[in-house]
Amino acid sequence: MSQLKKGALLTYLKIILTNIIGIMMTPFIVSNIGKDEYGIFNAIGALIGTIALLDFGLTNTVVRFVAKYRAEKDREGEENFLATIRLLYLVISVLVVLLGVIFYFFIDSYFTKFSAKELEIAKIMFAILIFNLAIQLPGMIFTGICKGYEAFVFPESVGIIRYLLRSATIVAVLLLGGRAISLVIVDTIFNIFTISVSAYYVLVKLKVRFKLHKLSKKYIIQIFKYSTWIFVFSLVGMLQWKSGSWILGSMSVPKVLGIYGIGIALGTYYGTFSTAISSVFLPRATQMSVNNASGEELTNMMIKLGRLSFIILMYVLGAFTLYGEQFVNLWVGGGVSEDDVRYTIQECREIYIIALMIMVAYTIPLLQAFGNSILEAKNKLSFKAILYLVFMVLGAIVGGVLAIQYGAVGMISGLIIGWLIVQNTMNFYYHKKIGLNIIRFFKELLHKSFPVVISVVVIGYFINYIPGDGWLNFIFKGSAYTTVFVLLMYFLGMLDYEKELFSKPIASLLRRK
Repeated sequence: MSQLKKGALLTYLKIILTNIIGIMMTPFIVSNIGKDEYGIFNAIGALIGTIALLDFGLTNTVVRFVAKYRAEKDREGEENFLATIRLLYLVISVLVVLLGVIFYFFIDSYFTKFSAKELEIAKIMFAILIFNLAIQLPGMIFTGICKGYEAFVFPESVGIIRYLLRSATIVAVLLLGGRAISLVIVDTIFNIFTISVSAYYVLVKLKVRFKLHKLSKKYIIQIFKYSTWIFVFSLVGMLQWKSGSWILGSMSVPKVLGIYGIGIALGTYYGTFSTAISSVFLPRATQMSVNNASGEELTNMMIKLGRLSFIILMYVLGAFTLYGEQFVNLWVGGGVSEDDVRYTIQECREIYIIALMIMVAYTIPLLQAFGNSILEAKNKLSFKAILYLVFMVLGAIVGGVLAIQYGAVGMISGLIIGWLIVQNTMNFYYHKKIGLNIIRFFKELLHKSFPVVISVVVIGYFINYIPGDGWLNFIFKGSAYTTVFVLLMYFLGMLDYEKELFSKPIASLLRRK
């Protein structure tokens, strides 16, 4: 099995573990540190995410340029590029620390609704996470190199081991009385571990060299010319996922930030199922672009990836639409008043609405994720970056206005409006400028699978009438829905190559037994 396939499988295993363990850990963390401290944890994480933009898109730049130099068999160019990137990352780490020190002294005036104790917790967490970020950003170069070399197995394996050990450590720390500050200390320790192991693999096993043959202003400009648009996309990502937290942070109590953060987390869990497929195909998209693949060839690849994503996403979206509110109530609910550690029924409903809105709006961008890889490979990100940036800024402004009256739900509503406008515009751009056949993409995407999705949702609606409201009832409903979805999709909705893709690994495992 190729590194590409193994990497994709390991990525999916990591996603499944991350989602399952994350879902199990969230109520455990909330019940141990309280929803106010959990809100602080989310708010500080959003601020750190903003400072992380100082990466300037260099991590993705590493993937693209390493893949390019390998395709061209230019070893000296690769060495010089990596040595230059390393110098740039050292400068970035210094900037992270300086900006963190400056912002530290403005935390009191920013979180106006926080108590003195909550501000003290926020400051300590912020200082630790700034240190974490200063070492994490340069360390990302090793992950980028692995992806550029299409050596996906090692970093994904390390990621899985790291996540399992981190989760076990957090459980132990919280049971021993640790609070939110303990969580960021644990993350820092495991980041150091991951960077060290990844560096050893890249330098010793892959025998990658960092050697500065020539440092020129022209060369640095070339790097930033590409990474600038990746940076703008990082800024867009911050506006999508982080801006709501820091806008709400200036006007809301910590509890509201917790509600918003959990809704966002559920939405991003949904997204990881699809991005796992597309993320391992950036090097392949680069190679196809270098080899001047036609628009129809790129469309074919986009359709294959899109259909696989569609099957998985429709399963998750249908299940959450039907049974999501019950799940959220069982998951983090149970509170009878606003002062309880766990969330009330009304608060759980807000979490469900936020997550569902994200999932619906996120679906088309996820199905067309390979299109973004093509833009990166062709170095044509400028239009999409500017478009997204303009409408995400407008969306954040609209969301901030709506948040005054509607809180967390109003905040996400404004962002999603901007999101939907951009995605519809991008379909015209893909079709007219990149040469992707978007009409054929949607036609073949929905072929056979869409009627099955509608049928499953209708059946799932009646499954929801099964009486009961506990975990056993939820598991029974989910199992019935899953059985219906798998059977109908496999026999009626999948194409032959898709059936083989899903059945071949199972048949292989059975033969080994």
